[in-house]
Amino acid sequence: MKVIRFLSAATALLLVGGYTVASAEGGACQYVMENMFAGPYKACTEPATAAACDEIGTTDDNRDAAHSDGMCPTESLIGTCDLGDSQLRYYEGDPSGLEIGCGFQGGDWITAE
Repeated sequence: MKVIRFLSAATALLLVGGYTVASAEGGACQYVMENMFAGPYKACTEPATAAACDEIGTTDDNRDAAHSDGMCPTESLIGTCDLGDSQLRYYEGDPSGLEIGCGFQGGDWITAE
């Protein structure tokens, strides 16, 4: 059962990572991330334009997307998937599964302090 959960979480993060839309322009997009394999849990992508945030908010079953000119909050942060040109920050979910999913996306996992 743990293997199935692990594979589901990893697959979900891989799929979500493929849909994450970021931009070199500033700003952040906070949203509830959910798809057929995982979630719902709170997440934030930066950098993201308002248009990119709108797209993120309608990908899969994501919802409640809100763009801001600032950066993603650090309060209650579990960890960050550093994808090079963007960061996907997680506020809920299983950290070990999120870390594995981040690796499948080609990112580097940074555990929150």
